[in-house]
Amino acid sequence: MTVTSYSSALLNGNDIHTRKKLPYVVDGFGTRAIHVGSEPNSATGAVIPPISLSTTYKQDGVGNHKGFEYSRSGNPNRDALETALASLEAGGGHALAFSSGSAATATIVQSIGPNAHVVSVNDVYGGTFRYFKRVASETQGLESTFVDFENADDDTILASFKDNTKLIWIESPTNPTLRLVDVHRIVSLARSHAAKPLVVVDNTFLSPFYQSPLLLGADIVVHSVTKYINGHSDVVMGAAILPPHHVRLVDKLRFLQNAHGAVPSPYDSWLAQRGLKTLHLRMKAHGINALKVAKALQRSPYVEEVLYPGLESHPRNALAYRSLSPHARKFVDNLRSITDEDGVNPDSEGGFPYGGMVSFRIRGGAVEADRFLTALRLFTLAESLGGVESLAELPAEMTHGSIPEKERSLLGIGDNLIRLSVGVEEGDDLVRDIEQALQVALHGENHA
Repeated sequence: MTVTSYSSALLNGNDIHTRKKLPYVVDGFGTRAIHVGSEPNSATGAVIPPISLSTTYKQDGVGNHKGFEYSRSGNPNRDALETALASLEAGGGHALAFSSGSAATATIVQSIGPNAHVVSVNDVYGGTFRYFKRVASETQGLESTFVDFENADDDTILASFKDNTKLIWIESPTNPTLRLVDVHRIVSLARSHAAKPLVVVDNTFLSPFYQSPLLLGADIVVHSVTKYINGHSDVVMGAAILPPHHVRLVDKLRFLQNAHGAVPSPYDSWLAQRGLKTLHLRMKAHGINALKVAKALQRSPYVEEVLYPGLESHPRNALAYRSLSPHARKFVDNLRSITDEDGVNPDSEGGFPYGGMVSFRIRGGAVEADRFLTALRLFTLAESLGGVESLAELPAEMTHGSIPEKERSLLGIGDNLIRLSVGVEEGDDLVRDIEQALQVALHGENHA
C-alpha cells in the first residue's frame, strides 16, 4: 500500500503518527525523506518550506501563541527538521537538533547528572573521548571506562559496569578503524545489569539509511548531521533521536537544549533538511563507490590492510549484513540480484555496499602516507566526512590527534592508517585517483 497524502502524516520505519485519523501506512525511506516535515506552506502554497528568520513571535494574548514564542526554544525550520529526522531514523519518535554533534554529546552527558560513570567503546571519536576525559570529568565528575566491545566477552563487558553506570556509548562502525559492535548484544547486557544504563549509539558513519540502532534496542541515536545527513559540507549540526516511549528523557534533553541554547540556526536547519531529501540516493552511491575503492585497495601491492566491513573478506562481514536496516538490506539484496550476461554484478561482487567510509594501512609509514595524501587529485586532504565530495585524512595527526599516542597505538591508529570518505563522483575516476596516488607514494612518480 502507498500513502496517497503526505501533508498530515509523520511516518517512520517503526510507527505511524498522524494529525488526522486516516488509514496511513508507512512509506519508504526515500519518500519519507522528501515529504515528512516538508508539507506545502498553508499560507502561500509554497512547495519548499520558507526560511523563518524571526527570533520572536506575536502572541494574541498572554501565553496565547501559535506554538512558537522565542526562536531558541522553537523555530519552524528546526521543528520541521526534527520531524523529518524522527521519521528517517527507523523506530524514532522524537528528535532534537543541536548546533553540533559535540553539543548533542554534551547535552546527553549532562542529562545523567554528577558523579556518573559511562562505559564507551574504546575506539571512539576523538571529540567524544576529549569531552569524556577533559571536560565532563572536570565539570561533573564523570568517570569513563573504555572497552573493546568488538572482541571482549560478555563477562568482561559486564565487569566494566558499575552501580553508577548511566550510559553505554557505542560507535559502530568505529572511527577510524571501522570495527563493528553487535549493538543488540550490548543492549542485552545493559538490560541485564542492575544499573540499567541507557545505550547510546553514534550512527554517523552509516546514517539512518544503512543502520537502525533503535530497532536493535538502543535508547538514543546520535548523529553529526554535518556529515551524511546534510551531505554537502556546508552545515555544522548534531542530532539526538529517541523512540516514542522515552517521553521523560526527551523532556529532560529538550529542557537542556533550551537552557544552554546550543541550537542550530533556521538557515542551517533549512539546509540540512534540503540535504536529507537525497540521503537515500547519496548513501547508495557512497556505498557502491566505497566498495569499488575498497576492492581496488585490496588488489594493490602497496596496501597492507583494507578496513571495510562490506568486503566479503572482512572478518565481521556477516555481522555487517545482520546490522543492515530493513531498507538497506532490501537495497543490498536487490543489488546482488542484478547481474550481467556472465552472471556478474560489478557493484556487489566481492561484498556489498556498507556506507561510504574506507580505511586502509599503506605500506610504509608517515612519509608514504603523506606522499599519498598530497598526490591525490580528486580526494581532498581534509577532516570531516559524509559530503558528496571525496575526502582523505591521516587520523593519527588530524581527527584523532587529541588521543594520547600510546592509546592510539593500542587502537591501531598508526602513522600509516589513512581514512577515506568516498564521495559520489564517478567510481572509476576515484579508483584511478587512488591508484596513481599509491604509485607516487611508493615510487615517487605517477604511472597513471
